Amino acid sequence: MTQMVSPLIIAIHGGSFTSEYFDIPGYSLFERASALGISVLGIDRPGYGMSIKLDDSKSGIQGQANYLRLALEQAWITYGEGHQGIVLIGHSIGAAIALTIAADNTQLPLLGIAVSGVGLRTPKQYIDAWNNLPGTSVVEMSAALKDSVMFGPAESFTDDMPSASHRANTTALREELLDIVSGWPQRVEEILANIRIPVHYRQAANDRLWVVNQQQLDEFRAALIVAPRVDAMLIADTGHCMDFHRIGAALHIQQLGFALQCAVEH
Repeated sequence: MTQMVSPLIIAIHGGSFTSEYFDIPGYSLFERASALGISVLGIDRPGYGMSIKLDDSKSGIQGQANYLRLALEQAWITYGEGHQGIVLIGHSIGAAIALTIAADNTQLPLLGIAVSGVGLRTPKQYIDAWNNLPGTSVVEMSAALKDSVMFGPAESFTDDMPSASHRANTTALREELLDIVSGWPQRVEEILANIRIPVHYRQAANDRLWVVNQQQLDEFRAALIVAPRVDAMLIADTGHCMDFHRIGAALHIQQLGFALQCAVEH
């Protein structure tokens, strides 16, 4: 029997969540990947979970990408045997970091990247809100505030949400919040223009943290000028944390299928 050609998936979480974001019971990327025989590593970014916190000057998107690139190289040495290469899955700020890693990559055996909850521009209300955050390094957000931002229409998720997601909640890094609304929009098109691996992109139509419409999606896709393959789609009637919505299972299956295809095509 021919052995399946398999990728090693490394999942990078967004702001104010730990890596448990990808392993909420009933909404677990890990469980769905395991059912398909696919290996997934979920990492806590610097300043999250048990990971060390970087200096504020290195806690923006580029600084974290630089740090995590070295961590991913070590992860490949430790866990890469038997895998064709790495596929990154990133959500929100984690998606911005994953895209930055992919654009600057020279050492990692990257096969592809799947991102959601990231875009080109942020609504003015969140630019103003993040720029007026307290001067502390970390920012506490109430569950009620997070839920109002992270979720779409009530009919787009089941009765156990948003509360089931709260086990992954934590504080956010002020520096990355400032960077995603101010620095990222200035850099994103150049970053996308340097990604040379296949890209899977899903954006929620009801994502409150990004300016979302078909034109924005088309501009995001068009900026990926050297990516050999781009699968980009706007998902109706769902919110920022698509993984926790009714569409979550479909999103994961699509991302996992993309990862398998990248491994086979390599």
